[in-house]
Amino acid sequence: MFPSRRRVTTLLLGSALGVGGLAAAGCGAPADAAGAAATPRARRSTPPPARRVPLHGAVNCRDLGGYRTDHGRTVRYGRLFRSDSLPKLTPDDLTVLHRLGLRTVIDMRVPSEVSFDGADRLPAGLAVTSLPVNDTGLFAAMQAAIATKDPVEQQRRLGDGRGEALMRDVYPTFVTSAANRAAFATMLTRFADQDRLPLLFHCTSGKDRTGWLTYLLLRLLGVPHATAEQDYLLTNTLRRDADAAVRAQLKQAGLMQDTDLLIPLQEVRSGYLAAGLDQLRQDYGDIPRYLSAGLGLHTSTLARLRARLLH
Repeated sequence: MFPSRRRVTTLLLGSALGVGGLAAAGCGAPADAAGAAATPRARRSTPPPARRVPLHGAVNCRDLGGYRTDHGRTVRYGRLFRSDSLPKLTPDDLTVLHRLGLRTVIDMRVPSEVSFDGADRLPAGLAVTSLPVNDTGLFAAMQAAIATKDPVEQQRRLGDGRGEALMRDVYPTFVTSAANRAAFATMLTRFADQDRLPLLFHCTSGKDRTGWLTYLLLRLLGVPHATAEQDYLLTNTLRRDADAAVRAQLKQAGLMQDTDLLIPLQEVRSGYLAAGLDQLRQDYGDIPRYLSAGLGLHTSTLARLRARLLH
């Protein structure tokens, strides 16, 4: 029997909404024309088998190893993993994570996301570390828009580029918010601690907060911008079927007529990353200055990061 509308609302809003994304089971590459035009390279690429971590309860989990730097070095496999949230992992998934030998899991979700979506499900003996990065109210805004069930109101809130504007407003706060900078600094410091590796970090959809932090990490390791951006955009490939399934469920449940309004919120786009980088350049000039003056990272920490993560 199809669940009640109230039950569907709770499930879809509770387990699906997060900063810039809606989560559901599935994987693949976005097929809608609007999304394809936004991020064509990500739609044509897939991660090599050594990088993708195949899970049933999470679709955007991958190893950051294998990327080449400008200086001919390579990011080590098996040290750092990026992911979407982990509350829906199956027993087989837990076995996969156990085999990764993880010592640390960092969750960037804010309390409201954890409350709705659930705490991470992890292998026995592995605890999660919460280091929230603020969502600027996006989680609540998305909830409120969908919960109206009113096509006119949803168009008013999310249509005509407003969804994209919401996303572009999030990324500069990764630079301007002292609390967010402190969280990113703590995470990068822990990435440099050999005793905490292997380490997995995630937010809800594994795309915005996780994508920003991954981009910074790859750049400070010496990975070229184009490659780091490609990793960022790869989320659209891995989340395609999951996000399309959520849109279909919302429409079937009668919560939204025009579910394409959610696509800008579900995807990552070069313009979103650029909004954060523009703010970074405005406030700090370049990434090294952001890392030192903005995040307070010492050169010794950056040196340890490169020593631990490159070969």
